[in-house]
Amino acid sequence: MPPLPAPEYDPPTDPLNVLHVDDDLLAVVKPDGLLSVPGRGPALADCLIARLQAEYSGVLLVHRLDRDTSGVMIFARNPNAQRHLGLQFENRQTRKLYVARVAGVIPEDQGRIDLPLRVDWENRPRQRVDHEEGRAAQTDWSVVTRGVAETRVALTPLTGRSHQLRVHMLTLGHPILGDTLYAEGAARDHSRMMLHAERLEVRHPTGGRWMTFEDAAPF
Repeated sequence: MPPLPAPEYDPPTDPLNVLHVDDDLLAVVKPDGLLSVPGRGPALADCLIARLQAEYSGVLLVHRLDRDTSGVMIFARNPNAQRHLGLQFENRQTRKLYVARVAGVIPEDQGRIDLPLRVDWENRPRQRVDHEEGRAAQTDWSVVTRGVAETRVALTPLTGRSHQLRVHMLTLGHPILGDTLYAEGAARDHSRMMLHAERLEVRHPTGGRWMTFEDAAPF
């Protein structure tokens, strides 16, 4: 089934939840429905980094979350911090935890998905599994609770590919609820995509101490 047409961009306007700010970095909760960075054209100019740059000096991008994913993001406040934090993401030295509600009841308690991904050129922005041309992608998952027709899972991406968690859960047979790109039928019909970046741990650019930023899933 093809994805539904993209809805008109109508990002939330509630005040941002800033978790931490210092001279090197800023941690904030991105709401679902708000772009991390500007899209193409003036209609998609409103985004998280633009709002932060209007309030804080020197805000620079380190990583991204999909528009419909909510949760913890960090930004650098100077070029040195951006390089330091960017290398942590590139070298897989950060610790990430996502929470999702997925369709169906997963009988196993935990597992690892190891499936390479690449862009699905004929159906962009979708991604797809490709064992020949895809880039390595691994996700650890564990069941938090089971419901009648859905499962709450904790997801730990070991790599950072585009749409990784969304495609990996789809290939497991349990798409994320509310995912208008990959879910179908009743699983697609939700008020939002049920995926939230709940915890992010990084080393501070100055001194290297571990810092943990958390925000509980709102669903």
